[in-house]
Amino acid sequence: MEIEDMEQYLEEQYDIMDVCLLAGKIMLESGAETYRVEDTMMRIAKNYGIKESHSYVTPTGIMFSIETEEPTKTKLIRISDRTTDLNKVVLVNSTSRRIANGELDVPQAYRILKRIDKDDETYSLGTRIAAAAIASGCFLMMFQGSWADFIPAMIIGGLGFATVVYIHDLVLIKFFSEFMAALVVGLLAAGAVLTGLGQELDKIIIGSVMPLVPGLLITNAVRDLIAGHFISGLSKGAEAFLTAFAIGSGIAVVVTLL
Repeated sequence: MEIEDMEQYLEEQYDIMDVCLLAGKIMLESGAETYRVEDTMMRIAKNYGIKESHSYVTPTGIMFSIETEEPTKTKLIRISDRTTDLNKVVLVNSTSRRIANGELDVPQAYRILKRIDKDDETYSLGTRIAAAAIASGCFLMMFQGSWADFIPAMIIGGLGFATVVYIHDLVLIKFFSEFMAALVVGLLAAGAVLTGLGQELDKIIIGSVMPLVPGLLITNAVRDLIAGHFISGLSKGAEAFLTAFAIGSGIAVVVTLL
């Protein structure tokens, strides 16, 4: 192989690797399961002609390598921020399927994934707070609360969710923002009961903290453990435990003071 052809060949391999890593990064940051991230990356590589590839994904990093005629190429990227955005997961899956159907070449796929990665379009803060408030009221009823506590639980749940978003913007420590949100929920619930606006303190607190509970994280942790991804499963489980501990600590402080 001529030198120029070799350089072009190597450049194409690195481009494919960048597409795979970008797809994996978006999915992992958006809350996708570990096995889905690995599977998507390897499928993209295979559809672009890479006969053999390997991926190792944890909640905080992705390691990906491809086997070519040259020595194995490996890249590592770090994942710092994680949230839940299932729309981005769906968009990356859709892009992967278009690659499998031969509709996108490497540059086109990279541009689409870049657009998905930079897209900050999501529900407004007001909409998310309203959704958290409605969920709090519904959870209260699900736990056999009374209709008299429905409105207080909605208001307190919405304020608790707003607190965790606001404090997390100021202090990038998730445990602290969740602890403060639980503290606010506990104080407001106690205040509602003491002033006669609410009736059952425990039901109001349970309904109001439910939007803070990491349900998706717990589900993914169990799924990863069952699938044999022990490091990812344990890491996600530890993260979920810290969130549960923060919520429990905040409520415990209020209950102790009563």
